[in-house]
Amino acid sequence: MTFQPTEPFVPAPGLRGPHAQTIYASVVRPTRVPPLRRERRDLPDGDFVDLDTFDGPTGAPHVVVLHGLEGSSQAGYVTEVLRGAAKRGWGATAINFRSCSGEPNRLARAYHSGDTADTLLVMADVRSRITGPMLAVGFSLGANVLCRLLEETGEQAPVAAAVSISAPYDLDACCRKLDGGSGYHWLYRERFLRTLKSKARVKLQRFPGAFDGARMEAAHTIRGYDDVVTGPLHGFRDAEHYYREASSGPRLADIRRPTLLLSSADDPMLEAPVIPPSARDNPFLSVVLTEQGGHVGFVAGRVHRPYFWAEAQALAFFERVLAR
Repeated sequence: MTFQPTEPFVPAPGLRGPHAQTIYASVVRPTRVPPLRRERRDLPDGDFVDLDTFDGPTGAPHVVVLHGLEGSSQAGYVTEVLRGAAKRGWGATAINFRSCSGEPNRLARAYHSGDTADTLLVMADVRSRITGPMLAVGFSLGANVLCRLLEETGEQAPVAAAVSISAPYDLDACCRKLDGGSGYHWLYRERFLRTLKSKARVKLQRFPGAFDGARMEAAHTIRGYDDVVTGPLHGFRDAEHYYREASSGPRLADIRRPTLLLSSADDPMLEAPVIPPSARDNPFLSVVLTEQGGHVGFVAGRVHRPYFWAEAQALAFFERVLAR
């Protein structure tokens, strides 16, 4: 199917720039949620992931939500989807990747952009207890994870439809963009590195020798951090190997479920083309590329009454698929 947005994206007045969209959205999105229950899913390797979930009526759709780098189920873009699902009478489950639920995970490893195994296990659990269709939406890193999962599972994918918002389809290019700039790019880079390094220090205390602590402290780029921590901890030789294996862009042709790829051409964390042109060759993919919107931004309406367009379009896409 080819999805057309229910309305064009028009940035809220005063929020037309990519950085304004990105930062304002991350600050002002409300985080209130429907009543949730926290569930812990123990994993085969002895670790765990925490889930925040609520059920819909028998036969209702159920949305699985994947957050971005150093996010959680409490991120505003996640809670926006949870509220939208509840409003429609659907159920939903927000995954907290390893180490992202507010409690350190048990192992030296954590999560990464191509880590699909945990999400597949969660989806299998959800599938076993719901009677309606399962849907999934991912944001940024979580969107790349979701696309990799769809690529790996192909016609056996566990979801009826999916939405990818602001995915870094080319991880190498994404890090080149984040690491190469000053100003706002420095701000984004430092924000990520601050929490990543804080977690890494705790890891090193619990697992001495898991990686080179001195090199980690000396890393001032995302690539430098991934080269010494993310890559080696998750079985990759280095950052280059990690980016090559984990990027979803080169494999989008393998997706066999209706999937909306939604991004903005002015995304400050991604290089052009932010969505690979080859995505248009797969009939299962609907590509929506706006001129403005920033990274996981897409703030419409008014500054004092914002409307979060991307999340609304994700839910509208699901409704369109289900209607068919």
